[in-house]
Amino acid sequence: MTTKERYVHVLNYFETNHPEVETELLYTNPYELLVAVILSAQCTDKRVNMTTPLLFKRFANVNLLAEAEVDEVFEYIKSISYPNNKAKHLVGMANMLVNDFNAEVPSEIDDLIKLPGVGRKTANVIASVIFNKAAMAVDTHVFRVSERLGLTKNAKNPFEAEMQLMKNIPERLVARAHHWLILHGRYVCVARSPKCDKCDIAQWCSYFSKL
Repeated sequence: MTTKERYVHVLNYFETNHPEVETELLYTNPYELLVAVILSAQCTDKRVNMTTPLLFKRFANVNLLAEAEVDEVFEYIKSISYPNNKAKHLVGMANMLVNDFNAEVPSEIDDLIKLPGVGRKTANVIASVIFNKAAMAVDTHVFRVSERLGLTKNAKNPFEAEMQLMKNIPERLVARAHHWLILHGRYVCVARSPKCDKCDIAQWCSYFSKL
């Protein structure tokens, strides 16, 4: 099976069986999603969703967060991984949004990655989910699943995986493909013991074909 054929089969399966897909992070506006994605680094969406309601109640908008003391933000997110760094990043991010972007979340990747706590993955999530851009955020799930399936080959880092995926996924599907791969990795193609016996796309999987 060629790589191109593999992409066609896998994407057709997801588009047919899971046409509507979205992030599992809970949010009501771009500011809230940006905060949630920053918090989600090396942390589960479930834990983030347990943490953000009180945080958003206290800091309902970016201006309030920009005025916050880092120590107070820490108290709201201390159950999250790396709370010290993330508290500093959130306050710094809010200040930059207020001072440089008129308190609005920017839509361009190059602007987003200027924000404290925002790397390429986070920027791609915002560009994709909020602004419906063809941006592929590669987290650990996307990196693992795309390599196992054979959608990427010998990618040394997330950026290389992103470039390979973007080259082969039709632009209209990129935003949804990001979520398809994440959710597949979260619930089926898990890291230690992938559930190949329950996988509906195993027949097109490079990893499964070698078992």
